[in-house]
Amino acid sequence: MGFLLMGALFIVLPRTMVSAKRINQVLDLHSSIQNPVQVQLTDENFKGQVEFKDVTFRYAANSEAVIEHVSFKAETGQTVAFIGSTGSGKSTLVNLIPRFYDVSAGEILVDGVNVQDYDFSATAHAGQKVAIVGPTGTGKTTIVNLLMKFYEIDKGSIHIDGVDTKAMTRSEVHDAFSMVLQDIWLFEGTIRDNLIYNQIGISDERMMEASKAVGIHHFIMTLPDGYDTILDDTVTLSVGQKQLLTIACALLKDASLLILDEATSSVDTRTEELIQKAMDRLMEGRTSFVIAHRLSTIRNADLILVMKDGNIIEQGNYEELMAQGGFYADLYNSQFTEDEAEE
Repeated sequence: MGFLLMGALFIVLPRTMVSAKRINQVLDLHSSIQNPVQVQLTDENFKGQVEFKDVTFRYAANSEAVIEHVSFKAETGQTVAFIGSTGSGKSTLVNLIPRFYDVSAGEILVDGVNVQDYDFSATAHAGQKVAIVGPTGTGKTTIVNLLMKFYEIDKGSIHIDGVDTKAMTRSEVHDAFSMVLQDIWLFEGTIRDNLIYNQIGISDERMMEASKAVGIHHFIMTLPDGYDTILDDTVTLSVGQKQLLTIACALLKDASLLILDEATSSVDTRTEELIQKAMDRLMEGRTSFVIAHRLSTIRNADLILVMKDGNIIEQGNYEELMAQGGFYADLYNSQFTEDEAEE
């Protein structure tokens, strides 16, 4: 048996060394996004105002624009909802703010400072809830990606609190955001470790307060080891429970800017209500960007950006857009009719 184990070790060890070498190569990669100017954002001077000025974005220089001439402004604490069909650019918009990409043209400003260059304009004022809506493929995800600086815009700019995101490092932009995504990622470790991941000085009291606020504390305490329960194959969590843990984690991070991407699209109606309450708690006082297919969940958004073919074709709150009787009104009425038919 010993010789068999030794033989297996000699087979696995070279593969492990190759894998470790590849991991180090990835870790050593330099970001393709340049930071010519450093603007230091601190908790004291950070407000959370985000502005897109005539932003355009392409994934490659010669490719078709995913987002064109987008402009909007989110004031501190507002919730902004993005709607639109799949592929309309909702997620790309959000990813541009934290500089996961840089804009191709125009500007993204955070608190008045440019986060980079772009062709699509809208302003989300600090504290607003901004919703991005639109059919599939209209650019909703692209807006998110540009917001997070996953890509650079072709022209224009994205500003956070008036600062162009091109003048910020990607890490600075990322630190300003909390994200709750449709694809939930929890690592193998304790619930405690997952909740306070990459954060320093989180007390047990604060961790439990966040869990209670989103409605997951009671469930955690029913587990054998409570917050010290290890998440592995022996612990089964529902999609809703995983999302509530993710929301609690975002609440603990306490960032001024929030991105919610399809956060309730994979759960039943009752669980969706629980998650919606938790998200409402999370969005309080934060500038929030929401991508949703269920238009009923973003009726209270301060600003709704309606996207089609990579462009913002309408923007306003629910009452304003319904009064216009345009694309959003048609989209909302058709979805409302479908929901009634299902009932």
